[in-house]
Order: sequence, then structure tokens, then C-alpha cells
Amino acid sequence: MILIGLSIVCSKKLSLPQGNPSSGIKLQLMALTDRSDAELLMQFRQPQTKESAFTAIIKKYQEKLYWHIRRMVVDHDDANDVLQNVFIRVWNGLQNFREDSQLYTWLYRIATNESLTFLEQQKKRSAISLSDVETGLSNKIKADKYFDPNKLEWKLQLAIQQLPERQRLVFSLRYYDEMPYEEMSRILETSEGALKASYHHAVKKIEDYIKNH
Repeated sequence: MILIGLSIVCSKKLSLPQGNPSSGIKLQLMALTDRSDAELLMQFRQPQTKESAFTAIIKKYQEKLYWHIRRMVVDHDDANDVLQNVFIRVWNGLQNFREDSQLYTWLYRIATNESLTFLEQQKKRSAISLSDVETGLSNKIKADKYFDPNKLEWKLQLAIQQLPERQRLVFSLRYYDEMPYEEMSRILETSEGALKASYHHAVKKIEDYIKNH
């Protein structure tokens, strides 16, 4: 398969306020981050450790969530804005998280919904069609100062933007995050069979695009 070995290309990394904690606080955060999700959730539910546990959860998952979001919205600043909204929702909802799914599954579901909401709002604000949104996302990729239309990894990024939103999500979760279909079905609330078919169709469309461009 021609997709093997490719990786997403970008020019900016995640930029969230980090502050300048003392060495003691840094060690405390490292210790929290190394703990399991179950331990972090227990810490979050204790008033004295709630904020530090939440910070540890952010540190543990922010990079993966950022890339998941960015593959949908493309632009770095937009991805950061969506990520901030995600963590606001997480802060407000974590106290009532029932743990009937894994924490990262719950986080990915929130990030997915926020990304789709952002794209939908873009369409409504601009009164443009879905194809115009896809063209706009492709143009953002082309505007990157490192963009090279002759390189395979950039062709891959453009090919991904031609996919319908749901196929783009399925492809991203499976190809980049290497997420099992079982977990994907919990996040997207779709059967594993439907997800496998969607991924197969996405790969075929991407391969056809790359061959013809």
C-alpha cells in the first residue's frame, strides 16, 4: 500500500500556556502524569488535587488530541482554539464521567464533536458549500511555507481533504492514531463493519488521488 510510512507534515507545534512552575511543582506534575487514568480521575475528584490532576490529564493527552483536531481543521490556530474548547468541556464534564468507557475514548469523542461543530460553524458563517470548505482547507495546506506539491506527504494531505468529513475522521483515527476499530466504534458510534468499509473507501480514494496528481 502506498500509504505505508507517510506522516503528517506541519510547521507549527501546539502552543498552550504553560507558566513557569517551580521544580517542586514540576516533579509533582510528572508524578501525576505517570499515573494511570483511574488514579488521575480519583485525584480530580479530590478538591485538594483537582486542579493538578486536570493539568496532568491535559499534559498526558493534549498532543494526541491536538493532532486529531488539526487533521480535521488543518490550521494551527483553529486547532488550538478547538482544543481549548475541548478542555473547557472536559473540565465541566469530568466530575460526572462514569468510566463506562476509557478516558481517552471519551476525550476523543469530545474532540471529534468539537471539530465537526467548528467546521459546521465555518460553513454557516461563510454561507458556503461543503466543497468550498474542502477547497478552503486544501488552500490552507498549500499556503504553508513548507508546501511542496511534488512531495508525497503533501499530496497525502491534499488527498485527505478531498474525503467527506466522516471518512476523514475514520482515516485519521485508523492511519495516524492506529486506533482499533472497536475503540473507533465507541467514539464515532458506528459499527465496526461500517468503519472498516469507510476506511477501505478512504484509502482507495487517497491512492487514486495521489496516482493522478
